[in-house]
Amino acid sequence: MKKQKNEIRGKDEIIFSVISTALVAAFAFFCFVPFYLIAVASVTSERAIITQGYRFFVDAGTFSLSGYQTALKDPLEILRAYGVTIFVTFTGTLLALMITTMTGYVLARYDFPWKNGFSFFFFFTTLFNGGLVPWYLLCTQTFKFNNSIRALILPGMFSVWNMIIAKSFIKGIPREMIEAAKVDGAGDFRIYHQVILPMSKPLLATIGLFTALSYWNDWYNCMLFNDNRIYWNLQYTLQNILNSAEQLRRIAEKTGMKVGNLPAESLKMAMTIIATGPIVLLYPTLQKYFVKGLTIGAVKG
Repeated sequence: MKKQKNEIRGKDEIIFSVISTALVAAFAFFCFVPFYLIAVASVTSERAIITQGYRFFVDAGTFSLSGYQTALKDPLEILRAYGVTIFVTFTGTLLALMITTMTGYVLARYDFPWKNGFSFFFFFTTLFNGGLVPWYLLCTQTFKFNNSIRALILPGMFSVWNMIIAKSFIKGIPREMIEAAKVDGAGDFRIYHQVILPMSKPLLATIGLFTALSYWNDWYNCMLFNDNRIYWNLQYTLQNILNSAEQLRRIAEKTGMKVGNLPAESLKMAMTIIATGPIVLLYPTLQKYFVKGLTIGAVKG
């Protein structure tokens, strides 16, 4: 009887494994197809995209690198924008991880008498804010963010949502380890550095990925605060290239002026590949930590 139950359980596990694998594979395929179509369209001629639409394959007659040639017309500007984006993403993510985990550690401590008051203060800011105009005046008049790299780093350096995840995760660390470190004479910063951080790798990967994506895709702060092209990041630089091409195409349509074949659609696809390619490489590296950190941070109270 027991052997029969084991056989039934084994068959059920195999069936569940096959079905779940098929569903995940189908979901992954449907997620991959749009990005693949974008990659194919980025090397397809403008005329082929307009007349034939998006296709799964590109032949020799429709192959064209005009989108990349337009986007990379000034390669030094793209390299400079890449440098700004990489520096902002790396520096901002590092500072955000430090501030977020330190705040979460303090609010997760049972012996901190004002943790409930500070927790309410942080949570209250997620419900109400002063609006765009007071925030802009604060950043420009008080903090002097105009035309500086600080405008790309400081506004996005702290997230209450990430802090709540950090607080919930750190609460799950055994209190006995912290007490043992205190008995050995360790101070708060040493406990944070040598006990909390080594046990929070899934948390750091999760928050780091969220923050890095936010910094990498940000263009709004660059538009608000930076008029100097030296501080333009990749997203805002590519957006300006696309806007210039669109404006030139509209002027040509209204005036009848011939400006050559402007690769509007293929330019958009090429810019998508240029902007998203490097950041996609982070996912395979951080995947195992990302899933674990997100799950634990969500269920721990």
